[in-house]
Amino acid sequence: MKLQQLRYLVAIVENGLNISAASEILFTSQPGVSKQIRLLEEELGLPLFIRKAKSLSALTDAGQKVFERAR
Repeated sequence: MKLQQLRYLVAIVENGLNISAASEILFTSQPGVSKQIRLLEEELGLPLFIRKAKSLSALTDAGQKVFERAR
């Protein structure tokens, strides 16, 4: 787990679950943010977001806990 991944998670949540908006604020690419979140989920062994098609709709319970600790 990297501090950068946690920063990305917080930015996504604070930007209404919008990865593109979070990537703009973080001055990085949207694919890079998506990849780091995917790697974080793989490392933790659980999903952090509820996904609908290609968008994020909500945090999972585990995602909420990780977000609170990261914040």
